[in-house]
Amino acid sequence: MIRVLIADDHPVVRAGLSSMLGMYPDLQVLGSVASGEDALASLEQWKPDILLLDLRMPGIGGLDVLRALKGRADAPKVIVLTSYETDEDIYRAVEAGARGYLLKNTSETEMLSAIHAVHGGRRFFPPSVAARLVERLARASLTARENEILELLAKGLTNRQIGNALHISEHTARNHVNSIIDKLGVSDRTEAVITALQQGLVMLQP
Repeated sequence: MIRVLIADDHPVVRAGLSSMLGMYPDLQVLGSVASGEDALASLEQWKPDILLLDLRMPGIGGLDVLRALKGRADAPKVIVLTSYETDEDIYRAVEAGARGYLLKNTSETEMLSAIHAVHGGRRFFPPSVAARLVERLARASLTARENEILELLAKGLTNRQIGNALHISEHTARNHVNSIIDKLGVSDRTEAVITALQQGLVMLQP
Protein backbone atom coordinates (compact mmCIF):
# COMPACT_ATOMS: atom_id res chain seq x y z
CA MET A 1 0.00 0.00 0.00
CA ILE A 2 1.42 3.37 -1.08
CA ARG A 3 0.34 6.16 1.25
CA VAL A 4 -0.23 9.46 -0.60
CA LEU A 5 -0.71 13.02 0.66
CA ILE A 6 -1.85 15.78 -1.70
CA ALA A 7 -0.84 19.43 -1.23
CA ASP A 8 -2.50 21.92 -3.58
CA ASP A 9 -4.32 25.19 -2.95
CA HIS A 10 -7.05 24.47 -5.52
CA PRO A 11 -10.01 22.54 -4.04
CA VAL A 12 -11.04 21.09 -7.41
CA VAL A 13 -7.55 19.69 -8.00
CA ARG A 14 -7.44 18.14 -4.53
CA ALA A 15 -10.89 16.60 -4.93
CA GLY A 16 -10.12 15.28 -8.42
CA LEU A 17 -6.83 13.69 -7.41
CA SER A 18 -8.31 12.17 -4.25
CA SER A 19 -11.18 10.65 -6.22
CA MET A 20 -8.98 9.31 -9.01
CA LEU A 21 -6.23 7.85 -6.85
CA GLY A 22 -8.73 6.47 -4.34
CA MET A 23 -9.96 4.00 -6.98
CA TYR A 24 -6.71 2.02 -6.92
CA PRO A 25 -6.42 -0.70 -4.26
CA ASP A 26 -2.65 -0.28 -3.86
CA LEU A 27 -2.94 3.46 -3.15
CA GLN A 28 -4.20 5.03 0.06
CA VAL A 29 -4.98 8.75 -0.10
CA LEU A 30 -4.34 9.90 3.45
CA GLY A 31 -5.79 13.34 2.86
CA SER A 32 -5.25 16.63 1.10
CA VAL A 33 -4.06 20.02 2.33
CA ALA A 34 -4.20 23.50 0.86
CA SER A 35 -0.83 24.92 1.89
CA GLY A 36 2.82 24.16 2.43
CA GLU A 37 2.42 24.87 6.14
CA ASP A 38 -0.31 22.24 6.44
CA ALA A 39 1.71 19.76 4.38
CA LEU A 40 4.67 20.02 6.77
CA ALA A 41 2.43 19.89 9.83
CA SER A 42 0.65 16.77 8.55
CA LEU A 43 3.74 14.65 7.93
CA GLU A 44 4.16 13.41 11.49
CA GLN A 45 0.46 12.61 11.79
CA TRP A 46 0.00 10.83 8.45
CA LYS A 47 3.53 9.66 7.54
CA PRO A 48 2.94 9.52 3.75
CA ASP A 49 5.20 7.62 1.38
CA ILE A 50 4.50 10.05 -1.47
CA LEU A 51 3.73 13.77 -1.36
CA LEU A 52 2.07 15.22 -4.47
CA LEU A 53 3.14 18.85 -4.18
CA ASP A 54 2.05 21.98 -6.02
CA LEU A 55 4.83 24.54 -6.55
CA ARG A 56 2.75 27.72 -6.25
CA MET A 57 0.77 28.02 -3.02
CA PRO A 58 0.07 30.94 -0.69
CA GLY A 59 2.50 31.23 2.21
CA ILE A 60 5.05 28.43 2.13
CA GLY A 61 5.36 27.32 -1.51
CA GLY A 62 6.41 23.98 -2.90
CA LEU A 63 10.11 24.83 -3.13
CA ASP A 64 10.19 25.86 0.52
CA VAL A 65 8.48 22.60 1.49
CA LEU A 66 11.08 20.62 -0.46
CA ARG A 67 13.91 22.49 1.24
CA ALA A 68 12.34 21.96 4.67
CA LEU A 69 12.15 18.21 4.04
CA LYS A 70 15.85 17.85 3.25
CA GLY A 71 17.58 15.81 5.90
CA ARG A 72 14.36 14.73 7.64
CA ALA A 73 14.32 11.01 8.41
CA ASP A 74 10.54 10.84 7.97
CA ALA A 75 10.49 12.82 4.70
CA PRO A 76 8.22 11.40 2.00
CA LYS A 77 9.34 11.14 -1.60
CA VAL A 78 8.02 14.20 -3.43
CA ILE A 79 6.45 14.43 -6.87
CA VAL A 80 5.86 18.01 -7.98
CA LEU A 81 2.50 18.48 -9.70
CA THR A 82 2.25 21.92 -11.24
CA SER A 83 1.12 24.06 -14.16
CA TYR A 84 4.60 25.55 -14.51
CA GLU A 85 7.26 24.01 -16.75
CA THR A 86 9.98 26.61 -17.25
CA ASP A 87 13.54 25.30 -17.20
CA GLU A 88 14.19 27.13 -13.96
CA ASP A 89 11.07 25.80 -12.18
CA ILE A 90 12.08 22.24 -13.04
CA TYR A 91 15.73 22.78 -12.13
CA ARG A 92 14.97 24.40 -8.77
CA ALA A 93 12.47 21.68 -7.82
CA VAL A 94 14.91 18.88 -8.65
CA GLU A 95 17.76 20.71 -6.92
CA ALA A 96 15.56 21.02 -3.81
CA GLY A 97 14.87 17.28 -3.78
CA ALA A 98 11.87 16.49 -5.99
CA ARG A 99 11.95 12.90 -7.26
CA GLY A 100 9.36 13.48 -9.98
CA TYR A 101 7.88 16.39 -11.88
CA LEU A 102 4.46 16.28 -13.54
CA LEU A 103 2.28 18.89 -15.19
CA LYS A 104 -1.36 19.13 -14.18
CA ASN A 105 -2.49 18.07 -17.65
CA THR A 106 -0.71 14.72 -17.20
CA SER A 107 -2.62 11.53 -17.96
CA GLU A 108 -3.89 9.18 -15.27
CA THR A 109 -1.56 6.48 -16.59
CA GLU A 110 1.45 8.78 -16.32
CA MET A 111 0.45 9.84 -12.81
CA LEU A 112 0.28 6.20 -11.67
CA SER A 113 3.60 5.41 -13.36
CA ALA A 114 5.22 8.34 -11.56
CA ILE A 115 3.88 7.30 -8.15
CA HIS A 116 5.03 3.71 -8.54
CA ALA A 117 8.43 4.68 -9.96
CA VAL A 118 9.19 7.22 -7.24
CA HIS A 119 7.90 4.91 -4.49
CA GLY A 120 10.25 2.26 -5.87
CA GLY A 121 13.24 4.56 -5.45
CA ARG A 122 13.46 5.80 -9.02
CA ARG A 123 12.94 9.25 -10.52
CA PHE A 124 10.17 10.11 -12.96
CA PHE A 125 10.26 12.93 -15.50
CA PRO A 126 8.13 12.93 -18.68
CA PRO A 127 10.21 13.34 -21.88
CA SER A 128 9.39 17.05 -22.30
CA VAL A 129 10.34 17.81 -18.69
CA ALA A 130 13.49 15.66 -18.89
CA ALA A 131 14.61 17.51 -22.02
CA ARG A 132 14.19 20.87 -20.32
CA LEU A 133 16.09 19.65 -17.27
CA VAL A 134 18.98 18.34 -19.36
CA GLU A 135 19.14 21.64 -21.24
CA ARG A 136 19.14 23.62 -17.98
CA LEU A 137 21.82 21.45 -16.39
CA ALA A 138 24.00 21.70 -19.48
CA ARG A 139 23.89 25.49 -19.48
CA ALA A 140 26.48 27.19 -17.32
CA SER A 141 24.90 28.77 -14.26
CA LEU A 142 24.77 32.53 -14.05
CA THR A 143 26.56 34.13 -11.11
CA ALA A 144 24.61 36.06 -8.46
CA ARG A 145 25.80 39.33 -10.02
CA GLU A 146 24.76 38.20 -13.51
CA ASN A 147 21.31 37.25 -12.24
CA GLU A 148 21.05 40.69 -10.68
CA ILE A 149 22.02 42.33 -13.97
CA LEU A 150 19.62 40.12 -15.90
CA GLU A 151 16.79 41.46 -13.74
CA LEU A 152 17.84 45.02 -14.65
CA LEU A 153 18.10 44.12 -18.33
CA ALA A 154 14.53 42.86 -18.17
CA LYS A 155 13.53 46.30 -16.86
CA GLY A 156 15.10 47.90 -19.94
CA LEU A 157 18.12 49.53 -18.29
CA THR A 158 21.17 50.45 -20.38
CA ASN A 159 24.71 49.44 -19.43
CA ARG A 160 25.30 52.90 -17.97
CA GLN A 161 22.08 52.73 -15.92
CA ILE A 162 22.98 49.23 -14.71
CA GLY A 163 26.40 50.51 -13.68
CA ASN A 164 24.86 53.41 -11.77
CA ALA A 165 22.31 51.14 -10.06
CA LEU A 166 24.97 48.64 -8.93
CA HIS A 167 27.78 51.15 -8.35
CA ILE A 168 30.03 49.59 -10.97
CA SER A 169 31.55 51.08 -14.12
CA GLU A 170 29.73 51.01 -17.45
CA HIS A 171 32.60 48.89 -18.79
CA THR A 172 32.14 46.29 -16.02
CA ALA A 173 28.39 46.25 -16.63
CA ARG A 174 29.00 45.67 -20.35
CA ASN A 175 31.33 42.75 -19.56
CA HIS A 176 28.68 41.17 -17.35
CA VAL A 177 26.04 41.61 -20.06
CA ASN A 178 28.33 39.99 -22.63
CA SER A 179 28.93 37.07 -20.25
CA ILE A 180 25.16 36.62 -19.81
CA ILE A 181 24.66 36.63 -23.59
CA ASP A 182 27.39 34.02 -23.98
CA LYS A 183 26.08 31.73 -21.22
CA LEU A 184 22.52 31.85 -22.49
CA GLY A 185 23.68 31.13 -26.03
CA VAL A 186 21.90 34.14 -27.51
CA SER A 187 22.96 36.90 -29.89
CA ASP A 188 22.11 40.11 -28.04
CA ARG A 189 20.65 41.61 -24.86
CA THR A 190 17.07 41.62 -26.19
CA GLU A 191 17.23 37.91 -26.96
CA ALA A 192 18.81 37.35 -23.54
CA VAL A 193 15.80 38.94 -21.85
CA ILE A 194 13.31 36.99 -23.99
CA THR A 195 15.12 33.72 -23.26
CA ALA A 196 15.34 34.52 -19.55
CA LEU A 197 11.60 35.21 -19.40
CA GLN A 198 10.77 32.02 -21.30
CA GLN A 199 12.98 29.92 -19.04
CA GLY A 200 11.78 31.51 -15.82
CA LEU A 201 15.13 33.08 -14.93
CA VAL A 202 13.43 36.43 -14.40
CA MET A 203 9.84 37.54 -13.84
CA LEU A 204 8.34 40.77 -15.10
CA GLN A 205 6.95 42.75 -12.17
CA PRO A 206 3.49 44.26 -12.70
